[in-house]
This record gives sequence, structure tokens and C-alpha cells, in this order.
Amino acid sequence: MVKTVVISGYKPYEIGVFKQDHPAIPYIKKAIKEQLILMLEDGLQWVLISGGLGTELWAAEVVYELREQEEFNYLQLAVITPFLDQESNWNEQNREWYESILLEADFIDSVSRKPYEKPWQFRAKNQFFIQKSDCLLLFYDLEKEGSPKFIYETALNAQEKKEYEIRLIGFDDLQTLVEQDQWS
Repeated sequence: MVKTVVISGYKPYEIGVFKQDHPAIPYIKKAIKEQLILMLEDGLQWVLISGGLGTELWAAEVVYELREQEEFNYLQLAVITPFLDQESNWNEQNREWYESILLEADFIDSVSRKPYEKPWQFRAKNQFFIQKSDCLLLFYDLEKEGSPKFIYETALNAQEKKEYEIRLIGFDDLQTLVEQDQWS
């Protein structure tokens, strides 16, 4: 039973997405939504994200969409950043998007309660997330390396010590959703 899931994945630039109206985004969100609904039917209560651009903020939007349905209105979102002020170097549009996500979050905190210092803060965030969750839902394709590799490896290491579920959404999954859309 999955009570708490961490959702992460590619940053927009890692997959060639540079605008909020990119045609891939609805399919990424649909793939996340399908997985979340399966977990909700099995007792999911919390979604954890670090508030990173791309997959994580799209996942937050999916959580908010699901909460609008009465049957899923109990679903909660925690935004736990690796360090304080992670958005400080983002452009204004991305900061506004991030702030809009924080407005509806049920819990907000940082693993390291200081601004960015070194990469250890990302490793600490990955460790924290895997320790505090039952499952990792990751938009990551093993054929295309990127930043999700690090939390994926942390989750794989956790599986050696405890029962821990990893669910991957890959490019083939998105292609299937596109094809289903074209057929209907």
C-alpha cells in the first residue's frame, strides 16, 4: 500500500520543453494522473515534491486537479525544497509558477534550512524523500540520462534495505498516450 509518494523527473530543458504550452506537457500530466489515481485507490494520502521546475510542478498541478474531485479531496501535497530560496535565480515567469504552487500546498519546508551551498544538499534531499515515502514515481527514461538519475539511484539503493516501490514513466508511455489520443 502506497501512502506517500515522491514525484520527480526531468527538468523542462532536459526534454526540450521551453514553454508552458508545449504539446508534451498534457501527456506528461496525464501519465502522472493515471499513476496517482491507481495509488489513490490503494490508500495514497501524500505527494512529496521538492518544487523543481518541470515534472514536479506539473505533478503539483495534477494533485490540485485531482483534489477538485470530491473523492480525492483529501490528497495532500508537501513541497520540501533541498535548500532555502531555490527559486532565487529563476526567471520571473518560473518564480510566479512556483509561487502559485506553494499557495495551495499543505506543507512547505526545506531539508537544509540555508541557501544553496554544495551538491550535498541535493543528495540529502533525495535521501530524505526516499526515507519518508513508500514509492517513487519518476518521469525518467533509462535511455536518456538526466537529473532524475540521482533520485532513481537513491531509490534503488533503498530497495536493498527495505521494501520500496519505484514506478517509472518513460517516453514509450507518453507515446502510448499520444497514440491513444489519436485513435479516439
